[in-house]
Amino acid sequence: MQFHHNGYVSTDPRIQPTAGVGIVRPDALPENVDVLIVGTGPAGMITAAQLSQFPGITTRIVERRGERLAIGQADGIQARSVETFQAFGFADRIIAEAYRITEMAFWKPDPSDPARIVRTARAVDDPSGISEFPHLIVNQARVLDYFAEVMANAPTRLTPDFGWEFRSLSTSGTGDHPVAVTLVHTNGDRQGQEQTVHAKYVIGADGARSRVRDAIGCTLAGDQAFHAWGVMDVLAVTDFPDIRMKCAIQSGSGGNILLIPREGGFLFRMYVDLGEVASDDAGAVRKTALDEIIATANDILYPYTLDVKDVPWHSVYEVAHRLTDRFDDVLPEEIGTRTPRVFIMGDACHTHSAKAGQGMNVSMQDGFNLGWKLAHVLEGRSPESLLSTYSAERQTIAKDLIDFDKKWSTLMATKPEDLTNPSELEDFYTRTAEFPAGFRTTYQPSLIVGGARHQRLAPGFPIGKRFASAVVVRVADANPVQLGHHHRADGRWRLYAFADAGAAGEASALTHWAHWLRTAPDSPLLVHTPVGGDPDSVFDVKVIYRQAHSEVDLGRVPEVFLPRIGRYGLTDYEKVYSAAQDQDVFELRGLGASGAVIVVRPDQYVADVLPLEGTGELAAFFRPILFAV
Repeated sequence: MQFHHNGYVSTDPRIQPTAGVGIVRPDALPENVDVLIVGTGPAGMITAAQLSQFPGITTRIVERRGERLAIGQADGIQARSVETFQAFGFADRIIAEAYRITEMAFWKPDPSDPARIVRTARAVDDPSGISEFPHLIVNQARVLDYFAEVMANAPTRLTPDFGWEFRSLSTSGTGDHPVAVTLVHTNGDRQGQEQTVHAKYVIGADGARSRVRDAIGCTLAGDQAFHAWGVMDVLAVTDFPDIRMKCAIQSGSGGNILLIPREGGFLFRMYVDLGEVASDDAGAVRKTALDEIIATANDILYPYTLDVKDVPWHSVYEVAHRLTDRFDDVLPEEIGTRTPRVFIMGDACHTHSAKAGQGMNVSMQDGFNLGWKLAHVLEGRSPESLLSTYSAERQTIAKDLIDFDKKWSTLMATKPEDLTNPSELEDFYTRTAEFPAGFRTTYQPSLIVGGARHQRLAPGFPIGKRFASAVVVRVADANPVQLGHHHRADGRWRLYAFADAGAAGEASALTHWAHWLRTAPDSPLLVHTPVGGDPDSVFDVKVIYRQAHSEVDLGRVPEVFLPRIGRYGLTDYEKVYSAAQDQDVFELRGLGASGAVIVVRPDQYVADVLPLEGTGELAAFFRPILFAV
């Protein structure tokens, strides 16, 4: 964490100085806002947390509940989400309180006595070491608390407005705030009273029964599996030996359990198979009594027993896979003629089973994808066409999720004897580990994703996929650090220059690139950085040298990698790195002797890979994305 650049700080450095709209932020909902977010679930809160970092943007987030969520339904946190938490500054703290999944056990009927279950296999959760971050289990409510803290500590001092329910919206308005949203108080002295808020943009993060989705004419389409599951968070005494390990349990009776240990060392969650549901059930299965769910769980666990002491939360749901045809208010026939004003995200546009642990995770990536784009447009950095990339990118990802979840939930509900291969479930879990970890996402070439013409320069940084971190050594203090962990959710683009051995301080492709970036009229730094702003306010430029840190002379490093920032113009020494000798990032990511420039989006996805000589291509990449200043 960096601070003191604007003066000495003796208080909590996570609390940023109040600025912009945060200085005079009214408690009451204002008549006009830049962004109105409906719903304080994971998608809405991460979007609000991202927008809260921009002092000039007025954001409000409303929630029909009267207070914070106490018990959340979601609990699985994939490694990609923890990477995202790192960008918001709370990964270490949530890891400390969460349960960490390292293995998964598979239980099946004992061949000698099918009435009993036995452990048949174990699978490592991340066999390929795809991320330095763990797979966690933690209550959704705590995730929301952390994002609320980020918002409250941001320059805008953003906090949720509880007790407001969305009623309707109209996009027929004119002027700077064309979306009129009618809200109604849900509690307190003003219960039932309405208020209209005029917004530039509206985000519907209001769940599977989204009224915002209905207001823009979107519908969830898909199918229902007609299979029910009871889910319960349990405090119990049991002789089942793997109660503190994630388990897929398939019994001889045909029932199945997905067991998820929870944070705190004692709580665990069970998804209990309640069997097929008749097509004319009309939701009756959702009234299944808790005692019946517990009894079914005991039948599946035989010969082990479950003595339930307390169930803080439980529910019954039927598996359904549904997706909307668009994630914004632009109709198919309007594409290319106007840009969106209303967006939906999370469960409002994709629903699926809970057993793959993807709902909260994919929803947060929806919000991370859209938040920085809205900030770019509202700050006048980018054209509104940037906003059209949200639906185009995220709908494809949601479809991939639903296809994956259909396969996983079907396998979980299949009797062991009906599987093509006895190990089919665990084989699928291992084979597809990249997907549930959150790293299968690949954005296709677009306005903000380049083509693969130079991918060969850095095959380990696939274009369109998230930037894979690696250990490097910070030259200034010889500290080993994870390169990607310095990527904060601050809306900046990242330019990582990887240089071949001997490039430091002598005429080379790197020094020519660095000189061009600092001085050339067409350099993105000069074209797109606001006058008076810090030189790294739009682009965070870093260099990674191939040679050891002890061989790099900071006095000869190009100036662009040692920018002067803050009110005193202090030198930032956290831009210059060397490859770690025991974990050479050049070897890990397949970087050749010629080096490369890796362009990374504000949401941590690789936007392009370019040669150091490709200065014209770098300038051309940003020209349609960012306005000249």
